[in-house]
Amino acid sequence: MTSPGGRRIGWLGGSFDPIHDGHLAIARRALDHLRLERVLLVVAAQPPHKPGRRLAPAEQRLQLVRLAIAGDPRLQACDVELQRSGPSYSVDTAAALHEHFGRGLELFFILGADMLADLPQWHRVGELCRRVTFCAVTRPGTPLDPEPMARIGGAPLVASIRAHLLEMEPHPASSTAVREALARGETPPHLPPAVAAEVRRLGLYGAGGFSDSDVSGAETWKP
Repeated sequence: MTSPGGRRIGWLGGSFDPIHDGHLAIARRALDHLRLERVLLVVAAQPPHKPGRRLAPAEQRLQLVRLAIAGDPRLQACDVELQRSGPSYSVDTAAALHEHFGRGLELFFILGADMLADLPQWHRVGELCRRVTFCAVTRPGTPLDPEPMARIGGAPLVASIRAHLLEMEPHPASSTAVREALARGETPPHLPPAVAAEVRRLGLYGAGGFSDSDVSGAETWKP
C-alpha cells in the first residue's frame, strides 16, 4: 500500500541470530498498526552494540530470515548491511534505504522502547532522527519515556524526533533461549518450522541432523 504522500516502509533490524516468532510478531503488528506497505527485516553484519559476540555467518542468518517470511509478501529480507564493510550503523542503513526508495519515502524504524535510552550515544544520531520515524515497541500502558530525547543534542534535534508507540504483550521467545535449546538438542517452540529445519541442516547453534528447505515465496530486498 502506498500512502497519498508517498511510500510507508517499516524497517526492523537485528542480528536475527536466529530469527524467531517474536521478531515476526513485531513486524506484523507494525504492518497493521502503522498501515505500512511492507516491513524490511534488515540483517546486521556487525552490530556495533555486540562487538565481542560471535554470530552465525551473516549469509546463513539472512537465509533463515528468508525461510521465516516465505509466503508473506508484506515482509522482505534485506541484505543492505551485508553489502557494507565495518559496523552496521543505523544511520548508514537509513541513508541507503532513502536512496533506494527515493523521494516521498516515510521510513519507520522499529525498535524496542528501551533502546531509545541509548540514542544520545548512537552514531550520527542527528542525521538518523531526521531520516526516520521511530516506532518504539513497549508493553501496553507503558508510556514512551521522553527523557532520552531531551538529552539528545539540543532543541533543534529534539524538535525533529518523530516517534510512535507500538504496544505489545511481551513475546516469550528470545534468540538466546532458542540457541540454548538448540544446543541441548531440543526444538524450540517459537522457531518457525522451516527455520528449525535449516538450522539442523546447517548444524548451527550446536543443532544436528539434515533436512530439506524451500525458500519459495521469500523476497530479498536488493539496492
